[in-house]
Amino acid sequence: MSAPLPVCILVRVSTNRQETDRQTEELSQYAHKKGYHVVEVCREEVSGTAGEESRHGLTRALELASTGQIRKVLVHEVSRLARRNSIAHRFVEELELKRVSLYWHQQGIETLLENGKRNPAAAIMFALLAEMARSERETLVERIKSGLAEAKRKGRKLGRPTGTTDDIQTFLSKHKDIVRQLRDGQSVRNTAKITSKGTSTVQRVKRAVLLKNTPK
Repeated sequence: MSAPLPVCILVRVSTNRQETDRQTEELSQYAHKKGYHVVEVCREEVSGTAGEESRHGLTRALELASTGQIRKVLVHEVSRLARRNSIAHRFVEELELKRVSLYWHQQGIETLLENGKRNPAAAIMFALLAEMARSERETLVERIKSGLAEAKRKGRKLGRPTGTTDDIQTFLSKHKDIVRQLRDGQSVRNTAKITSKGTSTVQRVKRAVLLKNTPK
């Protein structure tokens, strides 16, 4: 009987380490189902636009690949790798040189075929998703800037969410469940249902997240 295939799980969030739990749980369940042995979970709390010098999770995954300790890297989705194409593509290229495959759970695709050769379909899909991740970030930043500019033009008060007396960080810390759902891509309505909180509260949290993440 052959030994279980050794893999590592790579998870990243921009803030609050606890939010990696869902990514880790889903990938761990997938690994168990496939009979893989999870050697290590590489966690990162860093923006997807951060430079490689700050990407300790990516660095650790490459170390495990270089020393032959793993044969696959499991991530939840391509955007968890990076929102900078150069970093995402370089990471995959380095893995391929070491004959280590990258699997991303959202589409259920990996970069190497069973014979160890490059998966052409995965390469095309990866390039598309990496570009989408970068574009989404740029679009979000532009929308925030546009929204703030419009709010200032209309004389609206910016900063603290309306209806709260706390600063933004304190306000968000009281609603971590809402923040988690919004960052997972849930709509305001779905987030309200999942967290059993009012849509107005969810909307205030959403505005607070946008203000907090607005580049200074």
